[in-house]
Amino acid sequence: MPHDLRSVSKSIVGLVYGVALAAGKVPPPEARLYAQFPEYPDLAAQPGRDRLTIHHVLSMTLGFDWDELTIPYGNPRNAENAMEAAPDRFRFILERPIVGEPGAQWSYCGGATALLGHLIEKGTGEDLLSYCRRVLFDPLGFGPTAWSKGNDGAFRAASGLRLLPRDLLKIGQLVLASGVWGGREVVPADWIQRVITPMVTIADGRRYGYQWYLGANLAGTPPRHCEWVGGIGWGGQRLYVFPKLDLVVAQNCGNYDKPGTEQRRVNDAVIAGIVLPAFV
Repeated sequence: MPHDLRSVSKSIVGLVYGVALAAGKVPPPEARLYAQFPEYPDLAAQPGRDRLTIHHVLSMTLGFDWDELTIPYGNPRNAENAMEAAPDRFRFILERPIVGEPGAQWSYCGGATALLGHLIEKGTGEDLLSYCRRVLFDPLGFGPTAWSKGNDGAFRAASGLRLLPRDLLKIGQLVLASGVWGGREVVPADWIQRVITPMVTIADGRRYGYQWYLGANLAGTPPRHCEWVGGIGWGGQRLYVFPKLDLVVAQNCGNYDKPGTEQRRVNDAVIAGIVLPAFV
């Protein structure tokens, strides 16, 4: 059955943005963010916002006041929940106070992915799910897919995608193959390289590219670092790509009520303690 991927959705949106970029449908990373939203001239005129670019959106380094990690989901003060409740989700995102230097520090922000999804729809003239199906899911031979929407009818780009587990695995295999599937380039190889290139370091030592995490696990005897790139979602959703091992691991769970750090330890321990030693 198609499984709720939660924030692994972000990594897939990151890939699809590159497809739309190669087709000339969305602005490049160096483009000014607020120039893409002329419907909010009052926000664009505020001091400092002219420095923000699509690069900051892709790398989650906007410097916005946005908290969806320390405030639990379901709490109306959680930034993602507040975005969902707002009458205009895009104004809500774009009017957040700037509290940090753009590009300097990573701050987890589902609103960033919501902006990417909106730009894909705006540039292609297709809804997010239809476009993803046409340029990514269908070429990879996916089974049934679904994408949840908010009360305003907008797709939840940051968290709402549902895929079959074996189709999630195909996403990892596509990244491992530099965007090629069945002899055809589905995602441009240069974009694959760009999304998995570290743009910023996260407080826990991991790094972040364009909607993709980068890290390492210890495995083998003696233990050595096995580098990975991947997508991580609430509740135990994981997609790991280990390029040097020619290995992809997809995982779905339902641990939505577990604290974040405990949940990540439990699930990542399976990879580090069981899966990797079988391949190293």
